[in-house]
Amino acid sequence: MPRAKNIAFLASETPEAQTALTRLTGRYGQTPLEEAAIIVALGGDGFMLQTLHGTMHVDAPVYGMNRGTVGFLMNDYRETGLTGRLARAEEAAINPLKMVATRMNGEIVEALAINEVSLLRAGAQAARLRISVDDRVRMEELVCDGALVATPAGSTAYNYSAHGPILPIGSEVLALTAMSAFRPRRWRGALLPKSARVRLDVLTPGKRPMMAEADGQSVRDVVSVEVASEPAVRHRLLFDPGHGLEERLLREQFT
Repeated sequence: MPRAKNIAFLASETPEAQTALTRLTGRYGQTPLEEAAIIVALGGDGFMLQTLHGTMHVDAPVYGMNRGTVGFLMNDYRETGLTGRLARAEEAAINPLKMVATRMNGEIVEALAINEVSLLRAGAQAARLRISVDDRVRMEELVCDGALVATPAGSTAYNYSAHGPILPIGSEVLALTAMSAFRPRRWRGALLPKSARVRLDVLTPGKRPMMAEADGQSVRDVVSVEVASEPAVRHRLLFDPGHGLEERLLREQFT
């Protein structure tokens, strides 16, 4: 297939990824990014997120090969048979979240997140948050270390570490998860429809400072964060047959 031949290789800065880049481009060549029919990302999950964010303007799916640690979003690394693997790969499409964060000085910062948007305490005291969903207040006060909204693709990352649920890729829901909730005692969150608009207001921003993060992009001194799925942006990932996101999410729950 033509798409399996016009490959642009991208790699993280780690020695393992750079070595793989040299070997693979020597074997399969290197297509300029703007002309690529397919992008191969060499690194870990963090580099895959970086690649997806950085190549949104290129109409090409991304196939990751693990040169990092966990590699949940990646395929196994092998130097041989790559064009055949790419030709047989299965595609999964995901929409990111859009974060609109308002800072104490009135500045508004927007960002996209493929995994999750999180609001975290930036000081010694616990956070005090008000939660609204679709302009309706659902919780007047949540005392916690923070809260996050996760996509199905990101539900096995920070969300899972915070004891949030793993979401099937086709579930059309988002996870709203609390970190170390103190009041209501042990409240861990809620499942929301993908169309939901979530707003988190910081009740005492001066005394209890908060920071927001969207896939690692940090915004400090936040007073409110609005989060919603962004259907206008569509990321395309490729996986080896039988090892797609849906299978990985299922397997993670029985590990």
